Amino acid sequence: MTTTTGGGRSRPAGMGDVAALAGVSHQTVSRVLNGSPHVREATRDRVRAAMATLDYRPNLAARALVTRRSGLLGVLATGLPHLGPSAVLAGIETAARAAGFTALVGVLDDDASQVDPILTSFAAHRVDGIAVIAPYPWLVDAARAAGGTGPVLVVADAATGAGVGSVGVDQAEGARAAVTHLVGRGLTDIAHLSGPPGWIDAERRVAGWADALGAAGLPRGRLAEGDWSAECGHAVGRAWIADGVPQAIFCANDVMALGLLAALREAGVRVPEDVSVVGFDDMVGAAHLAPALTTVRQPFAVVGSRAVAALLAAVDGGPAEHHTVTAELVVRASTR
Repeated sequence: MTTTTGGGRSRPAGMGDVAALAGVSHQTVSRVLNGSPHVREATRDRVRAAMATLDYRPNLAARALVTRRSGLLGVLATGLPHLGPSAVLAGIETAARAAGFTALVGVLDDDASQVDPILTSFAAHRVDGIAVIAPYPWLVDAARAAGGTGPVLVVADAATGAGVGSVGVDQAEGARAAVTHLVGRGLTDIAHLSGPPGWIDAERRVAGWADALGAAGLPRGRLAEGDWSAECGHAVGRAWIADGVPQAIFCANDVMALGLLAALREAGVRVPEDVSVVGFDDMVGAAHLAPALTTVRQPFAVVGSRAVAALLAAVDGGPAEHHTVTAELVVRASTR
């Protein structure tokens, strides 16, 4: 909504208009905008209702002069064609918006030479902090190097050292939960279709698979390196069918499990009667595969929320925080 000036010209609604409609002071409106806890909830609701009625839009430039903040969080991301990085990015953007910040996203094409230009762009926009979605170790290293310029947080299951925060799902523990579930079903020949080498999550899941087998006193089963695609799952499934199907297969993501299930079905191999299958991620539709897929659910929204909260704590001058999020095993019909 616009208001009319003395000369009859319309202008966008300002803080004074919001204050007048809500029946509060200009300072109270400012406190609500800045997320101050020193405002009663009923007053906060009244101010927000007035903002909605007037279609009020904060003057970010003026706000930055007062708070000395840009209201921007830089997000450096790669691996976005895949579910994990894409879902984490969505979680961060949602949490940043809820906190009153805008996510300025820089996307890499898995090319380390693009890191510096993106960081330079973030600096030019005076971002208040940077979150790095890091599927690869070299990107964790880049985040450490950027840590000297301001608050930086890595979103990965990786050690970052002092000064750079981290939030990540415990990938190895998720894999251990999947394999322990299979061992508990009396299965002893458990193969693993991993993600591609060089991916932090893939390597952590391989480690968890091997750890769980060792803890159960079982030898390592067959291991095939995948590429996260359904086509790869289908090809590996056909190869393992030719060599003799293992009792169970733990796939490093649900998409490869989808291709694997198709190969088994085409060959007349029954799931779970002949072979049990477990995936990872709990992608949309996993419960509606044939059979419904047992998988390890990653709480991507929680990761995004904790990442933004930890980064904003660092922006406020707090120490670098490190959070590990637990994945959840979801048991369905693909394991006997």
